[in-house]
Amino acid sequence: MIIPVILSGGSGSRLWPVSREMYPKQLLPLVGQSTMLQETVVRLRGIGDCADPVVVCNEDHRFMVAEQLRSIGSDASVIMLEPFGRNTAPAVALAALEVLTAHTDPLLLILPADHVITDVAAFQQACLAATAYALQGKLVTFGITPHAAETGYGYIQKGALIPLAGAIAPAFGVERFVEKPDQQTAEQYLQTGSYLWNSGMFLFSAQRYLDELQKFAPGMVAACRTAHTKAAKDQDFLRLDAEAFALCPSDSIDYAVMEKTDSAAVIPLDAGWSDVGSWSALWEIAGHDDAGNSSKGDVILHNAGNCFVSAGSRLVAVVGMNNCVIVETPDAVLVADKDQVQDVKQIVTILKRDNRPEAITHQTVYRPWGSYQSIDAAERFQVKRITVKPGASLSLQMHHHRAEHWIVVSGTAKVVTGDKETILSENQSTYIPLGVTHRLENPGVIPLELIEVQSGSYLGEDDIVRFEDVYGRS
Repeated sequence: MIIPVILSGGSGSRLWPVSREMYPKQLLPLVGQSTMLQETVVRLRGIGDCADPVVVCNEDHRFMVAEQLRSIGSDASVIMLEPFGRNTAPAVALAALEVLTAHTDPLLLILPADHVITDVAAFQQACLAATAYALQGKLVTFGITPHAAETGYGYIQKGALIPLAGAIAPAFGVERFVEKPDQQTAEQYLQTGSYLWNSGMFLFSAQRYLDELQKFAPGMVAACRTAHTKAAKDQDFLRLDAEAFALCPSDSIDYAVMEKTDSAAVIPLDAGWSDVGSWSALWEIAGHDDAGNSSKGDVILHNAGNCFVSAGSRLVAVVGMNNCVIVETPDAVLVADKDQVQDVKQIVTILKRDNRPEAITHQTVYRPWGSYQSIDAAERFQVKRITVKPGASLSLQMHHHRAEHWIVVSGTAKVVTGDKETILSENQSTYIPLGVTHRLENPGVIPLELIEVQSGSYLGEDDIVRFEDVYGRS
């Protein structure tokens, strides 16, 4: 049995302003109609005896992850919640510990949630080939056949061919892992033909991985065991013990195990792979016009070449620009030289330093019950557009510092105010005084849309006292 482990904990800061801390790139439809997480799950269909995946994600993303899986008709065997990031080695150790409670040493297929693979058949074939080596005790990684002297990826140098009768595809020993090279070194790697890009994808036995990790990082294994033993079940989620996990060293699978073990193997993979690690990488895999431009949304181009332009909410016109990235969202615009897009993360660092919300959230914020969009705000008022999914409800709550006016635009609202219950329909409204307990619910079968006007001395999202919540939020 193969149990996929999907790592969905990244923030994708190089793809700001579209990817943000509370809504990172793996949860976005950057390529195609489905999100990258959904595409990762869908491409597993057709790989032999493949079970429901284990998903490891940030606690703040848990409801979006669950909803995206549900919308494609997929279930996770468990969604593990990391209280904070500790890199890939602990995440996989925790997944291994969890699956071993229910299965006898299955194979784990480790997949980041934010990769693009255009040749799904080739990917599935490589996974099946890796299975045979993993059953022989190998820790298999997938090395991408390079098509350019790329400086943005780590590399794997192939060793000797590993003999295995009846193998679907060849696997090689690993001579060494190398960091991201400079341009000259990358060109040398490409010329030798013995180097592959490091994909960050793996296949190995759950127990074999834990055994190797115990050899090289026993403290990590001990911390993960404690965090897993003390984990609490929370609806569809497994919430790891934060105190124990805080003591866990942070390291990647490469550093913790693969560079040290004598059982590493690599299978070359040529499947149209990209980790979409920057806007230039997205430009490379996108369709282009005759001038090499790739555009999305309401875009007009004149005398422009080799540009990537994304318009999220309004018209973007580009004149006389070359080799540029221009990305527009409702609250931010990025303009960058395509050769310097790796430095976009520095903008995110500055935004966080200055405590600016544009690093963390979009104007549209997603909640388990739906979403809200900020329309206008000033010192003592704020206007939001709220969407509540059919059958969903907000928590029973109150506010110390603000009152609220609700105007129903479409759908039906069930409103609890103190001991009073009211049904509101289109064009009807209500008022929630400061300090009054209230709840909003959508009892209908279509989305509820309403405008909320908040007024008061403090309008922060942390001015919420919850008394009851169907989603288990505190």
